[in-house]
Amino acid sequence: MNFFTHFGKYLLMLKGMISKPENAKVYWKEFMHQCSDIGVGSLGIVCIISLFMGAVSTVQTAYQLVSPLISKTTIAQIVRDTVILEFAPTLVCIVLAGVVGSKIASELGNMRVSEQIDALEIMGINTKTFLVMPKIAAAIVTIPLMVILAMALGIYGGRLAGEASNILSADTYDRGLMQNFMPYNVTFALIKAYTFAFIISSIPAYFGYFVQGGSLEIGRSSTKSVVVSCIMILLADYALAALLL
Repeated sequence: MNFFTHFGKYLLMLKGMISKPENAKVYWKEFMHQCSDIGVGSLGIVCIISLFMGAVSTVQTAYQLVSPLISKTTIAQIVRDTVILEFAPTLVCIVLAGVVGSKIASELGNMRVSEQIDALEIMGINTKTFLVMPKIAAAIVTIPLMVILAMALGIYGGRLAGEASNILSADTYDRGLMQNFMPYNVTFALIKAYTFAFIISSIPAYFGYFVQGGSLEIGRSSTKSVVVSCIMILLADYALAALLL
């Protein structure tokens, strides 16, 4: 019953969030602020993870493909498809669930505990639209862009590692990237990115918006939101792979 209670409150929050904004200029300003916080604020960790993700993929793939009958261009193909299909959308979004999700939950939780949300509601402001919608919209816009960046940096990191470790030359790597490329893989990765972006932003927003208690409960709510977001990302990852591949 506890699950259905939370799920019902979550759906009601989303329903209340999509009502018509009173002043579009105010919401646009908040949306741009959230884009800066979520996108620019997470750019550094995404770049670092993506480069090393591609580099490690190249080294480990070369370690496993020991047969001289297998062309070295196969290493580039495996790294390309692994980064695009799984590492860039899933691994990056799980990291962002910790970085972005905990920030959203703690920010809204602090506003709830300090009664700022109650004050806004007394003033006649739809707090779900004013506080939650810009965060979800900003995440849906910025997180897929970061996933695209992670794809490019992951593939480039694999190229750097292959050259630095003398596993394969840059020309061989580039030639492997062109072989048997399926554009649908990028489309599938972007579908996952948009789905994960909604999960990363909406679930922590729910836990932060409905938190009760004091500062201790804010920490617990933030931790719970990250755990639930990661589980839902993995479930959605499996469901999308089963449906679309």
